[in-house]
Amino acid sequence: MAKHSGIRLIAGLGNPDEKYLPTRHNAGFWFVDAVAKKQGVGFRHQATYRGDVSCFPFAGEKIWLLKPRTFMNQSGVSLRSFAEFYRIPPQQILVVHDEIDLPNGAVKLKWAGGHGGHNGLRSVFTHVGADFLRLRLGVGHPGHKEDVTGYVLGKPGKQEYLAIHCAIDEAMEMLEDLFKGNTDAAMKKLHTGHQHGV
Repeated sequence: MAKHSGIRLIAGLGNPDEKYLPTRHNAGFWFVDAVAKKQGVGFRHQATYRGDVSCFPFAGEKIWLLKPRTFMNQSGVSLRSFAEFYRIPPQQILVVHDEIDLPNGAVKLKWAGGHGGHNGLRSVFTHVGADFLRLRLGVGHPGHKEDVTGYVLGKPGKQEYLAIHCAIDEAMEMLEDLFKGNTDAAMKKLHTGHQHGV
């Protein structure tokens, strides 16, 4: 593996307040929590970066996990300060977020693109730019634009929740490819092997 060739930072987007933890908008937090659990590591709050931070080794490198504690619409502030300190370019960052434009339980990898009205992504674009990799965790759409805020800040039903977590488990299977810099292989593995959830 070429030094620093792959993803070195996984940033999950969400809202830190306890009441938001089980809501759809916190799917990004769910993902990094699942990675940390699988790696047997915990998070520590680091006020310097306004976020909760963890890391684990991979092929002689440190892979960082970040949960901004800034609330969703300021996610980019935490992400920028962390990435700048550790000199991690946007191309080596994976941002994980809920996605209303995908069916519940679907999961996709995507380079950059638009923010689609997602406040967390909008903040990341403002502070970090758009040249980063995104893991989009589908949470479904309420059907009407005016219902989106209440929907993403609501809790998914039991079957929806299980489908999202199945997508998280599946996405974790291709992380090693991303750490090695094999983005195409990761995308192929994820997009050809995944069955849509609820």
